[in-house]
Amino acid sequence: MQHLNGKTQLLGVIGHPVEHSRSPAMHNAAIAALGQNLIYLPLPIAPDHLAIALPGLAAIGLRGFSVTLPHKQTIIPLLATITPVAQQIGAVNTVWRDGEAWHGTNTDAAGFIAPLQALDRDWSKVTPVILGNGGACRAVVAGCAELGCPAIHVVGRDPEKVAAFHASWQLTPLADHLQVYTWDSLPTLIPHTTLLINTTPVGMEPETERSPLDPALITQLPAGAIAYDLIYTPRPTQFLTLAQAHGATIIDGTEMLVQQGAIALQQWLGQPVPVDVMRSALWQSLA
Repeated sequence: MQHLNGKTQLLGVIGHPVEHSRSPAMHNAAIAALGQNLIYLPLPIAPDHLAIALPGLAAIGLRGFSVTLPHKQTIIPLLATITPVAQQIGAVNTVWRDGEAWHGTNTDAAGFIAPLQALDRDWSKVTPVILGNGGACRAVVAGCAELGCPAIHVVGRDPEKVAAFHASWQLTPLADHLQVYTWDSLPTLIPHTTLLINTTPVGMEPETERSPLDPALITQLPAGAIAYDLIYTPRPTQFLTLAQAHGATIIDGTEMLVQQGAIALQQWLGQPVPVDVMRSALWQSLA
């Protein structure tokens, strides 16, 4: 257990609600392993209190914080600067302080691709199919582009929302990589992809028996395919269980959560952080 005193510095995660966050377990384990006099706290901030909260967080000397729902987009105009990747994704999940000014970035894309980069694949020959076109999908699109995927296929259920998603990328360098489809296109897309990614909440607790795809569609994945689900509880999801039964390599959302958190902590501390410690703490928390 960390020893707290008058010199203990503060980090945290803001959201509403925020009590479900697994980030404090990961970050405090790493902080303890590094012997830093820091603590990472869950900080519940209601949406209508966000603007007045930021000066208050600076006033108490908070060094930085993670951002979760519903603040990832609404915090952007309140920050002095955001990084190009955060601009591209349209969301911020990591904030640090320079004097009285707050600056933001997004570590989700880098966290998403970390377990993929550990695999021996030629990503220039992979066209991923991404299920869902919500906020989580944006980081995945940016990550797939960083991997070097030549084209990225995003599939959504609502034609108008899919079209709006596509339009939102048109002034970015990713516009030429991105193609969008409606759900009825999946039977023609899945047999030709070796990276299938679920960014929808389907299969999350409490509806753990659901899958975003019919089992018959999952069996259309080619040999050697990867199925990746951003959901990290339950482990594995029904989607991943079905894909694994078909012979796919599966990746759940725990590694993305660990890696994006490690990148954020390194930003705040300015030094390498023990990723293995963070991973172990997350697994223990989920258990």
